[in-house]
Amino acid sequence: MSFSISGKTAVVTGAANGVGLAIGRHFVGKGANVVFVDMDEKALCHEMGEEAKKEENVRVFAGDLRKKLTIANLLSTTIDAFERVDILINAARQVMTTDPLDPEDNSVEELLQQNTLTAMRVSQAVARKMIKQAGDGTPDGPIGSIVNLSSIAARRTHPDLLAYSVSSAALDQMTRSMAVSLAPKGIRVNAVAFGSVMSASLKGSLKDQDDAREAIVENTPLNRIASAGEVSDAVQYLASDASSFVTGQIITVDGGRTLIDPADVAVH
Repeated sequence: MSFSISGKTAVVTGAANGVGLAIGRHFVGKGANVVFVDMDEKALCHEMGEEAKKEENVRVFAGDLRKKLTIANLLSTTIDAFERVDILINAARQVMTTDPLDPEDNSVEELLQQNTLTAMRVSQAVARKMIKQAGDGTPDGPIGSIVNLSSIAARRTHPDLLAYSVSSAALDQMTRSMAVSLAPKGIRVNAVAFGSVMSASLKGSLKDQDDAREAIVENTPLNRIASAGEVSDAVQYLASDASSFVTGQIITVDGGRTLIDPADVAVH
């Protein structure tokens, strides 16, 4: 099977910065038609506005995907530009800290809405379009691929990341459930769960924080922080026909970080 995504049309959310932007650019470089989607119109146009004007296989779409009308407009924009949609990358993610003892803390509700429910609604809309464009009958093979971006926070516990961990775990289960539901229609649903990736946002967070950077590296068996390209490669695999018999899987890209017992004591 080929890892090629050339000629396919991909919608990438959360594509104004970070890993989402890296995935979108990676896909463009591999010959895919890509719609870069983000709520932050200014950042999106700054990063991809000129490319959208010059490159036939690039479009940008700004809007709040928590709104159903925005999702419908996104699909219309995609079909008008490229006539079909083959791949959806749900890369829009938000991280917030949580005070578990504060009854006024709404971070769990906010992140479930942003990181999980919005991804589900966009996936539902795109899946319906994939099914419609495939026509009647039972498909002989995959007709589309949905890839969710998750986090190792779904399996690890950090005292300040309750909401992010809960929304990531919910996204993983949503991935599995939708994979089973959509399999008879020929649509595969998978996720990539990653740890620390050296995006622009992480660089900013680690600036002048050598201890934090060293802590990440020391707790990663491969002894470094991932590049955004390494996540993009994993996403391409799941989006391509090379993974045609893979669905409902959460592929972990973390350099082995989730394999380590942080207590580092051989006593149980």
